[in-house]
Amino acid sequence: MNIREVLEKVKKELAELTPLKLNTVIGASKDEESGGWKVMVELLEKVSIPDSMDLLGIYGVLLSEEGEIMRFERKGIRKRGDVEQGEGY
Repeated sequence: MNIREVLEKVKKELAELTPLKLNTVIGASKDEESGGWKVMVELLEKVSIPDSMDLLGIYGVLLSEEGEIMRFERKGIRKRGDVEQGEGY
């Protein structure tokens, strides 16, 4: 799978796994250890007014070489208006 296919797969699978709306893909890389892919995304967890107060969950997704989601976990949460320095994926 190439990175474009991986990102499309993650978007589709997350829409089926969780009711949370995908905000953005933060990053993606090939996982040297497993041969699969690591993807970091932000999902909208709580809508607020003003929208700068929305809560965004930062999630790490690990996919197998075949593109199946093997792990999906929240790494952090932030307000849309905040700048966060993440721990990486």
